[in-house]
Amino acid sequence: MKLLSILMLSIVSLLQSNHTVNLMFVGDAMQHAPQITAAQQPDGTYDYSPCFQYIEDDVRWADLAVVNLECPLAGKPYTGYPCFSAPDSYAQRLKDVGFDLFLTANNHCLDRRDKGLVRTYHALDSMGIAHIGTYPNDQERANRIPYIVTIKGLKIAFLDYTYGTNGIPIQGDVIVDFIDQQQIADDIALARERGAHAICVNLHWGIEYQLKPVASQRTLADWLVTQGVDLIIGGHPHVVEPMEVRHSEEYDKDVLLVYSMGNFISNQSDIDTRGGAMVKVSLRMENGHAVIVDPRYKLFFVQKPVARGQNYVLIPEARPDLLRPDSKAEFTRFMQRTHNLVMSNNKNVPQEQ
Repeated sequence: MKLLSILMLSIVSLLQSNHTVNLMFVGDAMQHAPQITAAQQPDGTYDYSPCFQYIEDDVRWADLAVVNLECPLAGKPYTGYPCFSAPDSYAQRLKDVGFDLFLTANNHCLDRRDKGLVRTYHALDSMGIAHIGTYPNDQERANRIPYIVTIKGLKIAFLDYTYGTNGIPIQGDVIVDFIDQQQIADDIALARERGAHAICVNLHWGIEYQLKPVASQRTLADWLVTQGVDLIIGGHPHVVEPMEVRHSEEYDKDVLLVYSMGNFISNQSDIDTRGGAMVKVSLRMENGHAVIVDPRYKLFFVQKPVARGQNYVLIPEARPDLLRPDSKAEFTRFMQRTHNLVMSNNKNVPQEQ
């Protein structure tokens, strides 16, 4: 009987180790006014189908793909910077491409004040899109946090926080998950209490356009490692910042730290904002614990339209053949700068081959 039990445990362990869960993350999904104009159709609808066609396979590779929705779905009039409101069809297209979880705690979540936040919340619900970071009230937050998804038997908790909301105050009962160490620690503890095997903390942090993380990012990252999280995924600077895998001696495990993935899609013009990174990583169970496996990144470039009828299109680094001739110089410059100034500082997070 003892031999049989040992054999069964060995079989279960082997099966667990083969159940790999693939995760994919991208950065800031913006909607500036020219993007809205490019998507508008003669009948008044908005079509975003061309935008993500060349990266869709990467998104669908993931068992769960995460995107930062950095624009409220606050209804008409649709507006770009500085106070965003995007068409609902933008979020629907992101879902159709394969994104499973939307992050909404960012500095633009209150651009249309409490009303816009609440409308965004219900619009995403109506489309069947999972989302975390902002809530109509305390009870809705309590119902959803921690957000834990079970994939192939592995339970992963996702949390989302922002440094601020551009100085726009909350006026009523809505909840924005701000970066607060006590709140984060409480949420991590609750996730662990509810059986999470792995914890991913998403952060809207740092300083815009800085190619290296600032002291506040490094300090918070260090603290999160001491809290036993498995993934720390950042956004907000609108440029790519370095990534690393560091080993937590206290928990005897590796932690993936991504300071910023840059823009996912936007109309920004500075060369370092013209694209971003997608981060891929796998999780699997080993000896009853979740471990990260094969973290890596891919770069892509945002090709802007230059004529009526064209739209914004994401071009992977490996597909320069998809570029218009007028985009090639900017594409090359973005890739060279990002590799030389940013990715050269990566630690144990290579480029996907």
